[in-house]
Amino acid sequence: MNLPLHESTFQYLKPTDDQLLKMEQARQAAADYAYRLQIVVPDGPDKTYLLRKLREVSMWTMVAITREADGSPRE
Repeated sequence: MNLPLHESTFQYLKPTDDQLLKMEQARQAAADYAYRLQIVVPDGPDKTYLLRKLREVSMWTMVAITREADGSPRE
């Protein structure tokens, strides 16, 4: 079966040192943004939703840092 995903899509890709640095910077940016949102957005289901989505975006950012557009590992 020919899947539209790269063969390494579900494999662990060990980040390079440069990628680890970028990942840390992205994590910090997401954490800073989440902190600000917690201050300015009133409690409620919308706030819960947006913080969960920010977490999801943060996780996808890590994937994007380690992979090319076709899903292959970034070198």
